[in-house]
Amino acid sequence: MFGELSTIQEIVVWILPIMFAITLHEAAHGWVALQCGDKTAYAQGRVTLNPIKHIDPIGTIALPVLLVALNTGFVFGWAKPVPINWRYLRKPRRDVALVSAAGPAANLLMAILWAIMVKVGAILSHDIEMAVFLIYAGVAGIMINLVLMALNLLPILPLDGGRVLCSLLPARLAIPYSQTEPYGFFVLILLLLTNVLSYILTPIIELGYGLIGFLIGA
Repeated sequence: MFGELSTIQEIVVWILPIMFAITLHEAAHGWVALQCGDKTAYAQGRVTLNPIKHIDPIGTIALPVLLVALNTGFVFGWAKPVPINWRYLRKPRRDVALVSAAGPAANLLMAILWAIMVKVGAILSHDIEMAVFLIYAGVAGIMINLVLMALNLLPILPLDGGRVLCSLLPARLAIPYSQTEPYGFFVLILLLLTNVLSYILTPIIELGYGLIGFLIGA
């Protein structure tokens, strides 16, 4: 519609959505933990919308920028994990699920907000430069947030979906399942290298797109 972006322009368009997608995901964990009785993240200044508090130089900036610059077709990253002390939670099994689900829920909410930005950009015919920025940044925001939401919903520890599942399982199953956490990273790498991860995530992402389209009428 507006032509191709240069690599530099593409990095600029992606950096803000990536930064907020990753950092607000972590802030949501900390905020829900605070509501459930754990003040650890709050005491460390991590329950904030200030991205600087959550930025990991490699996971939040260097890796996403490198992936965009290399035109890999996918973008992901991470922020500094928000510290959660499960012992302070009022109802640990329930609250672990709530705290863990907060991150993906925040990503879904942000995807909806970025979609609204796309709609706003589409009606700004009097200001083409602003319209281009809003549309491209909005599309990037939708994509990165839906990818992070889908990835974190996978029932693999230490991902959020794994923690939710662990909190829902009866103790006789939760204990052995929790012991798989050290191997979760290697499972993800294997799924990525075999392209199985793409087949798993695509239906979740498409469901997210459908939900957003229904909510904003697009």
